[in-house]
Amino acid sequence: MNLRLSIIAAAIAALPALHADAQTRGVLPESLMAAPVEPMNATAKANLENRMAARRAAAGLDDEHGYKITVQHPGEAGTRITRAQHTFKGLRIFGSDSVIVSDDSGEILSESASNRRQGLSSSRAAVAAGQGMPDVTAAVTPEEVINSVVKRVAPVGVHRWKPEAELLIYPVMKTVRTAAAANKAEFALNALDLEDVVDRYELAYLVKTRMANGSKLVYRDSIVNAKTGAVIAEWDALQTVIGQGKSQYNGTVPINTTLSGSTYQMLDTSRGTGGKYGGMAITNANHSSANAPNPGSIYTNSTNTWGDGQQYIPGGSTTNANGQTAAVNALWGLMNTYDTMKNVVGWRSLDGNNTATYIAVHVDNNYDNAFFDPSCKCMYIGDGSSFKNLGSIDVIGHEMGHGVTDATSNLVYSGESGGLNESNSDIQGEATEAYARAGGTGTTIPSTGNDWVMGAEISKTGTPLRYMYKPSKDGSSPNAWSSTIKNIDVHYSSGPNNRMFYFLANGSSATTTSDYYSQYLTQSPKNMTGIGTDKAFRIWFKANTTKFTSSTNYADARNKVLQAAEELYGVGSKEATAVKRAYAAINVGTDVPESGGGTGVSIATQPASITVAPGATASFSVSASGGTSPYSYKWFKNGTQVSGATAATYSFTAQSTDNGAVIKATVTDSSSTPVTVTSGNATLTVSSTGGGSAERVTNGGFESGTTGWSGTTGAIGSFSGQTAYEGTRFAYLGGNGATATETLTQSVTIPSTATAADLSFALHIDTAESGTTVYDKLVVTAKGSSGTTTTLATYSNANAAAGYQVRNFSLLGFKGQTVTLSFAMTEDTSAQTSFVIDKVSLVTR
Repeated sequence: MNLRLSIIAAAIAALPALHADAQTRGVLPESLMAAPVEPMNATAKANLENRMAARRAAAGLDDEHGYKITVQHPGEAGTRITRAQHTFKGLRIFGSDSVIVSDDSGEILSESASNRRQGLSSSRAAVAAGQGMPDVTAAVTPEEVINSVVKRVAPVGVHRWKPEAELLIYPVMKTVRTAAAANKAEFALNALDLEDVVDRYELAYLVKTRMANGSKLVYRDSIVNAKTGAVIAEWDALQTVIGQGKSQYNGTVPINTTLSGSTYQMLDTSRGTGGKYGGMAITNANHSSANAPNPGSIYTNSTNTWGDGQQYIPGGSTTNANGQTAAVNALWGLMNTYDTMKNVVGWRSLDGNNTATYIAVHVDNNYDNAFFDPSCKCMYIGDGSSFKNLGSIDVIGHEMGHGVTDATSNLVYSGESGGLNESNSDIQGEATEAYARAGGTGTTIPSTGNDWVMGAEISKTGTPLRYMYKPSKDGSSPNAWSSTIKNIDVHYSSGPNNRMFYFLANGSSATTTSDYYSQYLTQSPKNMTGIGTDKAFRIWFKANTTKFTSSTNYADARNKVLQAAEELYGVGSKEATAVKRAYAAINVGTDVPESGGGTGVSIATQPASITVAPGATASFSVSASGGTSPYSYKWFKNGTQVSGATAATYSFTAQSTDNGAVIKATVTDSSSTPVTVTSGNATLTVSSTGGGSAERVTNGGFESGTTGWSGTTGAIGSFSGQTAYEGTRFAYLGGNGATATETLTQSVTIPSTATAADLSFALHIDTAESGTTVYDKLVVTAKGSSGTTTTLATYSNANAAAGYQVRNFSLLGFKGQTVTLSFAMTEDTSAQTSFVIDKVSLVTR
């Protein structure tokens, strides 16, 4: 029984991220997506469409061509992303669209386009040459087309959603070789040797049928000739795979519920707004048929302890402890998917605009599937028969990943774009698993914790559904791109891109018998170096949400993922080189050596947004790494270069008129061919009322050495055996394996007008001690000017954990005082414990 396809085809979208903004304030990395954007009103929409229309002439287009705005989502701070379909004579051109990045004033900053419209013209010359589109009048009606499709696809099927037929222009594509590859043997072709070009245009209907045929869901997209009624193309469209709850795969886990009267509900209102239930919800489908599933009602319980952690017993209650376990699985997965996206990249829920979704469990009886339904933006999970319950965290992350793609690039679920759609969901599933296994907190995805296979937990035999590192281990997926990959099922054509992502994060092996070897890596070293899961995920996410179009294929993905890496980390950076090598490893592009291109200059520390009073000094700093030193610097204020500002730090006396100023820097290295990278934007807020947010800690990331800190300042720097949370420096207290006392302090002032004072820091604890007995300690205190000392927290060797954990505290009780923050470490006579601190922040509002 080949159930693999339907499960991992699940198309759920990548969820948003954090529980409460206070948990991330001051600790989020740069280049995050902004908060949800307000929908464009009609005037703003028309304004942007007019701006796009003004660009037609430069593209060789006449006024019969237009743009139709479809969806919007947040971009990086100060920008929004708009997706616009290309039109001709008012009809959409299938697979031809633009991704537009604009600023708050509506100015277009960039456009990424899939351009399949160049041959469209109603001119007499074009029509005479057999090109163009002379007539856009259909000869068959939408009703006739829908009836013919239904009779052929599922003649006795029941419609779950009303069928639709959209009249559009369909570019029939053909694949041709580039001039450079004209004489290459077929086996030697690389993805960049081929390109898709328009062969001809057809007036057609896109018919979307969403039906149930017996126990099988039949979701089909059909392209039907609007003149003759003949089928041009067709593909499957079904995209499938703080109370306490005992989950089936993760032990006892914390889940967010809502107390209504004396009853607890599986409704998490801290993650997402609106939607069907007003928050992220888990509902009981109670065995309603998979061919017409009813989500049912939100799970309720008289106590806030849920589930028994065991596989559902067929025929049993769906609401007792055993029946609740499926719901615990789902809520735990949904929470962690949301948190991964929000905490790491600033993306909220599936659409970036924080619209809540839901998961319905106990669909049908012994149902071996999990799927995302774009019609409701929700997910359905079966209890399994050949499989266990399908609510493992990687499967839920996968399905939610479909939701993100559905809201952004909307990759067509067919051919190479369909494989990339599936691969994005696998990537999301693995990222979510890694994040959750590390505790589900912090702003980075660890490079450990996940297994790099899909669905191992739901398998009764332990055999995964997919292998990210070597796709061919499943017996059907290819390890590399070939010219025939567009003809296989999208769950298999996802394989090469999955392998690319694994290599990008973890690197490869030069041993020819290894599962991690690629014959296509021919440059030095033959075992490419990975950049870690966190950076790999950021690059991929930026490409999928801000650059991919609906028809992006492997070659286009490689180019746009490379663009994303260069924008995030710099042209010539090791990250950009790793992208080139990872794609080369799957036969997309040619390999490059790591030396020379792997050490390019990149921004290490971004300028930070600050709030100061009029007349105070505003200071912004940037640091770089890689490339060839020394570096040269230029600073820009509101887009204009600042004369004389040529150091790594730019300071000036802020005036009221500087409020809202946008500051950025460029850094250029000293290589023979100098490389320049541009920092992210920082915003200056000038306020005399105490309003707005202000950072009170000086040099909280320790990137300026010991500046601002007193005590055992020798603990500040870059040391082997530990890594920074952000940048390159940190405070390394302990780790001696001998009796020691080390302390770092800094005094800050909290205004008497403050309405919030939020302290946060990132802490990583590792130890050579064993057991839970406390031997080594870190005590964090705050001492006010009144002399009162408050112990905020005590950590010990018993709290050791992989990776950094972000800690948060409110110091509002000290408002109007100067507070001394203290991190005091004591270590006993043997067996080291390291308390590594970074990104200390105290933000007042």
